[in-house]
Amino acid sequence: MSPEPGDPALELLLMTLDSWTDWISMATPIDQTDDLERALSALARPEWRDLQAEDLLAMYRTMYTSRTIDDREIAMKRQNRIFFQISGAGHEALLVAAGRALRPGYDWFFTYYRDRALCLELGMSPYEMFLGAVGAEEDPSTGGRQMPAHFGSPPLHLVTPSSPTGTQFNQAVGCAEGIARARAAGLDALDAVKPHVESDEIVLVCTGDGTTSEGEFWEAINTASNLQLPILFLVEDNGYAISVPVEVNTAGGSISSLVRNFPNLHIEEVDGTDPIESYVVMRRAARHVRSGRGPALVHGHVTRPYSHSMSDDERLYRSESERELETARDPLVTFADYLVREGVIEAGALESLKAEIKADVADAADRAMARPQPDPDTVYAHVYSHDVDPASSAFETQARPDPEGNPKTMVDLLNACIRDEMRREPRIVVFGQDVADASREEILEEVKGKGGVFKVTHGLQREFGSLRVYNAPLAEANIVGRAVGLAVRGLKPVAEVQFFDYIWPAYHQFRNEVATFRWRSAGTWKCPLVIRTTYGGYISGGAMYHSQTGASLFTHTPGMHVICPSNATDANGLLRTAIRCDDPVLFLEHKHLYRQTYNKGVYPGPEYMIPFGKAALVAEGDDLTIVTYGAMVERTRKALAKLDRAGEPVRADLIDLRSLNPVDMDTIRRSVMKTNRVLVAYEDAKSWGYGAEISARLADELFEWLDAPIRRITSTDTFIGYAPSFEDASLPQVDDIAEAIVELATW
Repeated sequence: MSPEPGDPALELLLMTLDSWTDWISMATPIDQTDDLERALSALARPEWRDLQAEDLLAMYRTMYTSRTIDDREIAMKRQNRIFFQISGAGHEALLVAAGRALRPGYDWFFTYYRDRALCLELGMSPYEMFLGAVGAEEDPSTGGRQMPAHFGSPPLHLVTPSSPTGTQFNQAVGCAEGIARARAAGLDALDAVKPHVESDEIVLVCTGDGTTSEGEFWEAINTASNLQLPILFLVEDNGYAISVPVEVNTAGGSISSLVRNFPNLHIEEVDGTDPIESYVVMRRAARHVRSGRGPALVHGHVTRPYSHSMSDDERLYRSESERELETARDPLVTFADYLVREGVIEAGALESLKAEIKADVADAADRAMARPQPDPDTVYAHVYSHDVDPASSAFETQARPDPEGNPKTMVDLLNACIRDEMRREPRIVVFGQDVADASREEILEEVKGKGGVFKVTHGLQREFGSLRVYNAPLAEANIVGRAVGLAVRGLKPVAEVQFFDYIWPAYHQFRNEVATFRWRSAGTWKCPLVIRTTYGGYISGGAMYHSQTGASLFTHTPGMHVICPSNATDANGLLRTAIRCDDPVLFLEHKHLYRQTYNKGVYPGPEYMIPFGKAALVAEGDDLTIVTYGAMVERTRKALAKLDRAGEPVRADLIDLRSLNPVDMDTIRRSVMKTNRVLVAYEDAKSWGYGAEISARLADELFEWLDAPIRRITSTDTFIGYAPSFEDASLPQVDDIAEAIVELATW
């Protein structure tokens, strides 16, 4: 009796064949291996055992359905019935093979906009795709929020994609990392999407050849290879990035040649217009990854018979002869010829099948066009979690300090909070540059340990192990992107970007991915995570690249919370809220405040939390309202004290915002209605800074309550210099604040 797929003997044979193929590929010059590879593929024919005639026809059905949807959408776009179209034409064979080689609802999929055939093979329907094309409210992928071809489905593990190319790589690596770490830790009940880590689930991440030029591709390959993660990279190489040919994008014109020296990375190359050969290669690569031997990359050569999108005309940059060659390689033509030639289906029956598919697709399109677009009021839905509100009273708890506890610094209480939360929740992982005590575990007994450049994470690795506390490469986009993937897989990442000044490589991930994740998927996906980073100046010698602020660049982005505490106790309570929140949080820790004595606090206990969007009233008075946060709180308090000592007392409401998004406008409003004068003090540059938005809101909402112009005290519209004289001139000082208080109070 012949062995069936999944039979241990067959799997052993196929793994042996894999090893033989790998050995010959290494031992034989690339230009001499073609015949050998073909011979080995033929020898590996048991892998085709599950591809019977009906399977080949099913593959063709999916391929033709995908192309027919593309063609129908193109017609609909020309009729102004949809608003954008981008096709997966030419990629169908490779993608159907990928869908057959992997498992929907078991493996995880990070796709890009050409992956229609993959999503159909995994289980999406033409009707669901047309709902996206017309922007219907019932669009299961995005609810009408994204362009067509952004397919997502929690049941199928199709993770919500975005339009920026390359952002999916580090996220997919993070998801694979989550699988590996959860499996090693024995975690269960990770999340509602996938409550159990399977023994051999893997991640597939797809890309075009052009996107392999992105830096995040190389960051992801580096991490996947270094950690030997269960991830399969699929490069769908159609030879063009819009109009730019592959040899311009990629040195030597072959991405698989460039990455061959990455350790632990298994590489396959295949004619992606041949669905059977693609299936053999994809299944072999997937089996390699499932076996725990590390990541794989499949470089599939496909075609692009249509222009990049309907906004592009390939005739402007491709010759007629080249386009004719593309047509000859079209998998819809070549595979159909193969099926008829090999007697799988008769020519007449094939035409009937095509007619049936066209009718089904037309019906799906007509039904989708009849569905309503979203209610405009629902544009506000899914920006943040509907289930967990970190601004609610559920996050307001009383401190229960140890009566014998000594006051501790902000560093100490941040460390205590993370330690408490890691003891409470085994899904929490802490990572970033230098956060571990020592990456080389064998020397932990010999060294004191790093634990962060400011010691916030000191000792955590010793208690919780390197599986949960670990260092990351010097690559901020990699850190934040991986955090997204970890959160998708059900872990709770608390990651660190060492300095706010260097957060900008990750801004792409923050703005286009982290903040939009829930909204763009109509609430079907989420990425609850915490990114901690040090912030601000007043450190003498920090200069322009260790003193930056810029919270407004994050607070103006819906979908994420931004927190900036001014003292140790608040830092402890707010970080605990951030970790228990179900949304992404950017947690700003002002480095000047880390070890000050004036802002110390007694450890408030392992359940102490402060709701977001609830400011603290540090001082009270009827003369003036002062709105501030971070390091400016203490400087403002000193300014008021200085005026008091000088015999010019000003009794002010001093409001410490603590939470920058959401912001406590109610507390500000009540105070301004009492004092009728307001000073907004913030460390960022004056123009376009965070305080400008507060001022604008007050002018808009409380104009009739104001007895004086709104005044701002800020840093200069320059940069922070290294010389102390430059730093003092740039940052607002106590005297500057005092002068502004007097001017406003006496206006």
